[in-house]
Amino acid sequence: MENDVWDRLPGKTLQEKLALLGIEIGRMMDIRDLDAAGCKYGIDIFLLFEKDLICTRTMGQLEEEYRHVPEYERPYIRVGSFLRFARENDPTFARTLEEFPLMVEIATIAGTHQPGSATEMPVIIGLMPFLDELDPDAPAPQ
Repeated sequence: MENDVWDRLPGKTLQEKLALLGIEIGRMMDIRDLDAAGCKYGIDIFLLFEKDLICTRTMGQLEEEYRHVPEYERPYIRVGSFLRFARENDPTFARTLEEFPLMVEIATIAGTHQPGSATEMPVIIGLMPFLDELDPDAPAPQ
């Protein structure tokens, strides 16, 4: 199935299209903006909790390795699932994000072809900050 919204986005390459959305490797992005882009343009966006996994495995390898592990026990999660889980478990989460936006580092951008489609779609991997980086009252690392 073709993704008309993605196809109409200006740019010839994944990087050109994503740059228009502010998604570039190394950039810090508000998790809500990532989720909105993923929903609007049909982009797969994953959050990783372990930096070393970015260097040692592809997203396909991770999905294969953890396919029998429950979603919330994996070292990665889709951005939408993470936000849904957080909102369901903390009614103040949305308000907290207003005060303290959760910034995710864009670690990798890859392309994939969906079955039956000629369009290359992006797969974005973001690195979640460590828990001590999320707490605005936590002491600075020494």
